[in-house]
Amino acid sequence: MVVEAQVNRTLRFSPPMLGYRHAFHAGNHADVLKHLVLVQILEDLTAKPKPICYIDTHAGAGRYDLRSGFARQNREAETGIGRLWGRGDLPPAVARYVGLVEELNPAGELRSYPGSPWLAQRLLRPDDRLVLFELHPGEIGPLEVLFQADRRAQVARTDGLEGCVGRLPPKERQGLVLMDPSYEVRTDYTRIVDTLLRAHRRFATGTFALWYPKVDRWRTDTMERIIRASGLPKVQIVELGIGGSDEGMRTSGLVLVNPPWTLAASMQTVLPWLAQALAADGKGR
Repeated sequence: MVVEAQVNRTLRFSPPMLGYRHAFHAGNHADVLKHLVLVQILEDLTAKPKPICYIDTHAGAGRYDLRSGFARQNREAETGIGRLWGRGDLPPAVARYVGLVEELNPAGELRSYPGSPWLAQRLLRPDDRLVLFELHPGEIGPLEVLFQADRRAQVARTDGLEGCVGRLPPKERQGLVLMDPSYEVRTDYTRIVDTLLRAHRRFATGTFALWYPKVDRWRTDTMERIIRASGLPKVQIVELGIGGSDEGMRTSGLVLVNPPWTLAASMQTVLPWLAQALAADGKGR
C-alpha cells in the first residue's frame, strides 16, 4: 500500500527512552480527555453480553499519588481533574468519569489519580480480560502489585507497541486497544501509525484509541493525514486545547477507530464544556 510505504520511509525504530514518568502529568487536561473517552468506550462495550479484551500498550504504574514529588513538580493535575473536582454542574459523561476518580479518593480530598488500567479494572466484568504492557522499571513494579490479585489481568514487561500486535486478535474478538506512548522519541509518531495499521489488519472488529500530544503540529498533522488516507473505516479524531496555542502541550487528541456510534454526539456536547471548564484564560478549544 502507498500509505504503508509512506510510513516505512519515515520509520526509524529507536529504543524506548526511560526518562519519562507519567506521574509528572497525572490528572492533567490530557488525562481528562483520554480517560473520559476511555470510560465512555468501555461502558459501551461492556453493555453488550459478550466478554471483551482491554489492551493497554503503555499502562504506567496504574495509579498516582498527587502528593508525590513527581506530581508536585508542575502540579499539572490542577489544570485538569482539579478544575472538575467538587463541581456540581458536570455533564453526565464527565460526572461518570469524575465519579470513578472519587472512588480512589473516598475521603473527599483529591490525593490520588487513577491511570487507565485502574479505570479499566473498575469497569470490566468478571469474564473480561486485561493485557497491560509496561517497560519502564519504575512503573512496572507498582503495576504488577496493583494487579497481582486480579486473575483477569496479564502484565507484560515489554514494549507495548511491539507486543500488542502479537496478541491480536484476542480470543474474545472484541475489545479496546489503547495506545499512548510518551512521544519522547520522535519516531513514536510514525511507530504508532505503523502499529495501528498492522493491529487493525489483525483485529478489524476492535476499537482502537490512539492518544497524542499536539506539541509538534507538523508531526501530528502528518500522522492524521496518513491515517485518514489509509482507508481505515470509522475514524474519528477528537482534540481538546486549554489555551490559544499548542505551545507547552496545551492540546492533545485521540484518533479513534471503530468507536461506539454514540461517542461523536457525546463529544459534541462534552468537549465545548470541557474547553471552557479547563481553560484558565478562556481560550479553550
